[in-house]
Amino acid sequence: MRFTPFLRAFSLRIYLAIALSLVGFTAKADIPPGKEYELLSPPQAVETGKKIEVLEIFSYACPHCFDLEPDINKWAKQLPKDVEFRRLPAIFRDSWIPFAKVFYTFEAMGLTERLHGEFFNAIHVRHVRFDDDNALFDWVEKQGIPRKSFSDIYSSFSIQSKVLRAKQLTQAYGISGVPAVIVDGKYRTSVSNTGSHAGLLSALDELIKQARQERARR
Repeated sequence: MRFTPFLRAFSLRIYLAIALSLVGFTAKADIPPGKEYELLSPPQAVETGKKIEVLEIFSYACPHCFDLEPDINKWAKQLPKDVEFRRLPAIFRDSWIPFAKVFYTFEAMGLTERLHGEFFNAIHVRHVRFDDDNALFDWVEKQGIPRKSFSDIYSSFSIQSKVLRAKQLTQAYGISGVPAVIVDGKYRTSVSNTGSHAGLLSALDELIKQARQERARR
């Protein structure tokens, strides 16, 4: 019986240590805006419904986007089921429109998995010049895709509408360069914010957790 006060004091110290460690963990999980990300004002609607949206804004012409592609693509394939990864082709000026049309045509034809990386490589590794649509259609044909099928979709009203929307969203997300990543329409981050590819992916993991917590509180 004389050991009871000691045991109570010892138990209290353990309880306090656990409580403090949990507080520390919570503080670490919620990274504050500033260095690693910025809050969007106003937030933008997502297109993923109940799933948390991770939106990479990129351009095929951008060498930094090309460098990031293998890392973010590998990371995206391991995301939890409540997260959906999407891409948006940035359009800062009209000269960026053709590559945005390429992306949406790949998407419409179910060719993204097959040709997204190949198109990046054509530009940045093999230095193929896509100065006009004919150069693009020649390349597509060499990939075994019917030239007319691709060109018809590439020139369609549906693709034009998506390009217009991409141009509007590029402005709405307030980005000044690519690649940039938007988490759940609220958080904007990039390698410029985090300092490295690994830092970006780590920040995205934490922002996904924050987005999940916010959704749970609604």
